[in-house]
Amino acid sequence: MVISVSNCRIPPFEVQNPSQNLSLRPGERWFAAQTLPHRENRAQFNLERMGLRIFIPRARRTIRHARRLRNVLAPLFPGYVFLILDPSRDRWRSVNGAIGVASLIMGAEQPIPVPHGVVEALIGARESAGTDGGPHYDLEIGQKVRILSGPFAEALCELDLLDDRGRVRVLLEIMGGKVAANLDRSVLIPAA
Repeated sequence: MVISVSNCRIPPFEVQNPSQNLSLRPGERWFAAQTLPHRENRAQFNLERMGLRIFIPRARRTIRHARRLRNVLAPLFPGYVFLILDPSRDRWRSVNGAIGVASLIMGAEQPIPVPHGVVEALIGARESAGTDGGPHYDLEIGQKVRILSGPFAEALCELDLLDDRGRVRVLLEIMGGKVAANLDRSVLIPAA
């Protein structure tokens, strides 16, 4: 598995327990554990009861169901939680027995640590975010962007106007025409 931190685009996200100390002590590393489907909260609860420090970045998503829209906090990486372990000190095998956890990501006989800088970049992106809750991307007028939440979630549109207060105007293509919509900058990411 190859992960490149420098080229990835991280959508705005939130941390459920922001007061938790997520700095590494000597000998500790970040590890990933796969959870059972839709059991990230249960895994987090049980791993924290075991005394482990957990990190689950969550992004605001708009879910459509039965003509209703709901904004929810969904895991940025569904099915995975990040945790801090010192394999020489901690009882890492007990992580696999925690309710909600399928297993630690393993190598031959040891858990594989997450590459240096990956989780730290996620934490740094969150801490450097503005008051709008998300990292700022370099947006340019005329650029194609994707809307992350709201009634037009996942829609691709063209950036029409930027202002210094964090508001943007985008042009949505609806029924063969372009319609202007004013949005907050934090709900946009550049289209890939």
